[in-house]
Amino acid sequence: MSDHRKLGRELGLFDTDPLIGAGLPYWLPDGATVRHTLEEYIRDAERRAGYRHVYSPVLGKRELYELSGHWSHYSDDMFPPMELGAEPGAEQVVLRPSLCPHHAVIYRSRGHSYRELPLRMAELGGMYRSELSGVLGGLTRVRSIQLNDAHIFCTLDQVADEAAGALEMIRRAYEALGITPARYRLSLPGPGGKYVAAPEMWRRSTALLTDVLDRSGLPYEAVEGEAAFYGPKIDVQVADGAGRESTLSTVQVDFHQPEQFDLRYIGPDGARHRPVMVHRSIIGSVERAVAHLIEEHGGAFPAWLAPTQLVVLPISEAELPPAEALVRRCVDLGLRAELAGPERGSLGARIREARLVPYQAVVGAREADDGRVALRLRDGRRLDPLPSDEALARVGALVAAHSTELWDAV
Repeated sequence: MSDHRKLGRELGLFDTDPLIGAGLPYWLPDGATVRHTLEEYIRDAERRAGYRHVYSPVLGKRELYELSGHWSHYSDDMFPPMELGAEPGAEQVVLRPSLCPHHAVIYRSRGHSYRELPLRMAELGGMYRSELSGVLGGLTRVRSIQLNDAHIFCTLDQVADEAAGALEMIRRAYEALGITPARYRLSLPGPGGKYVAAPEMWRRSTALLTDVLDRSGLPYEAVEGEAAFYGPKIDVQVADGAGRESTLSTVQVDFHQPEQFDLRYIGPDGARHRPVMVHRSIIGSVERAVAHLIEEHGGAFPAWLAPTQLVVLPISEAELPPAEALVRRCVDLGLRAELAGPERGSLGARIREARLVPYQAVVGAREADDGRVALRLRDGRRLDPLPSDEALARVGALVAAHSTELWDAV
C-alpha cells in the first residue's frame, strides 16, 4: 500500500496550498471525477434503499448546537462562533460540526404518522472540525469534510432492522470498492464527562447495537471511550499499510437528540410518541474514503471508479480517425475514455503511461479496417480482437454493475 498523500499528488488527484490553508485540500480534475463517481454511487444506493435526500446549511445558530448537546460536549472540536453584527448580544452562527441537528430540525418541521416510519433522510453535506495543525494530513484528517450522512427516524421496534440494513449497505459498498474491513468495533462510553449523563438511555442503545452485531454473525470488539457523546456506535475500521486503523463507516443509535428536539410521531393509538434516531454513514467522509482507496489500490481503482476507464491507442497517424470515433462512442455510452495518439510517444511508452487505466484499446490497421478492437487489461491480459460494439458493451456492463473484475468470461 502507498502513502495516499504522495500518490495523490503524483496522479493529479488532489493537492494543498498554504494560501488556502492547512487541512483544506482541493480536488484536481481526476480526483474530482473519483469523488463525484463515489458520491453518485452512494446516492444511488441510498435511493434504492428508500432514503430521501435533503440539503441543509453548513452554518447554524449557536443555540442549535446548545440544544443538540454539541456545544457542551464537543465545542473543543468546533470553530469559534461568528458574530453577525457589532452590537452587544448579536446573533452568533457556527460552522457545523455535524449534520444531525439540522436533520432533526427538518424532521420536526412537519408532522409525522407511524405509517411514514421508518423515515430515512440522507445528505452528502459539508461539515467542519477545528483540527489542530499537528494532526492534519492529506485527506485523512481535514478541517472541511464532505460527509456521507443519513438519519433514520423510526420506532423502537424498527431500530434493529434499520441498523442491520445499514450494515448490509456498508458490506455491499465495500465489495464494490474492493475494501476489506480490519474489524468491527462496538464503541462504548468511557470514563470522563464528555458523554450525555443518561444511564438508562445508554443501556438501551448499547443493548440494541449488541443484539444487531450478535445476529449479524460479524466478529467484533467492544471498546470503551470511543462512543459518540450521545450514544454508542458500530464502527467499521480499516487499516493502512502500516497497520494504523481509522473509522470509515458507522451506525449509531440515538435516544438523546429526539428528546432534545422534542421529536414526535402520531402512533396507531392516536397519541404522540418519541421516535428513535439511527445515525448511519456508509463511507464516512468522502475525503477519508478516497484516501483509503488510493492506498488500497495504489491508484489502480476499480474500473467503475477510475478517472479514465478506457484509453484508445492508435498505432500510427493513419488510425487516428477511427480511434477518435471510438472515443466518441465510449463517451456516448457513458464511459470515461481518452485518446493517446502517436504524438505522445511510441506505443510501448503510451501503454506504460496508461498502466493504471483499466482498459487499453489498441487500434491498428487491421482493427481500423474491420471495426474491431484489441483490448489490453490493466492486469496484463491481452484479449483477442472483438467487434468494438461487443467490447464496449461488455466493459459498460461491468462498470454499470460496479464490479471489481476487469473481464467476465462469456
